[in-house]
Amino acid sequence: PVQLTESGGGSVQAGGSLRLSCAAYIKTYSTYCMTWFRQSPGKEREGVAALDADGTTTYADSVKGRFTISKDNAKNILYLQMDSLKPEDTAMYYCAVDVPPIGSLLTPQHMDYWGKGTLVTISS
Repeated sequence: PVQLTESGGGSVQAGGSLRLSCAAYIKTYSTYCMTWFRQSPGKEREGVAALDADGTTTYADSVKGRFTISKDNAKNILYLQMDSLKPEDTAMYYCAVDVPPIGSLLTPQHMDYWGKGTLVTISS
């Protein structure tokens, strides 16, 4: 009932920008929340930015002021605009969906569906 496909990853230099996209096919649920996560080798998966069903956004402290989450509701595409990128932003980025009951949106254990990820590499 849910398919998520990320795209837009790549390699850029520090200070650059990337925009990630997550094409969402969500047939069964009328209410859900969407979150971008990332995971670097040897590190736990961390929530980066979340978009609540009512449009409320939540960001990890590490990306506040640099990343912006948004959604095109007509196309059902979730975006993550990433500016002022740093080498420590290097990771595999995943799109995830939480369906009711909604939990903590930056907590990976609360997510119900995941995409396969897109790789972001930032060089210094």
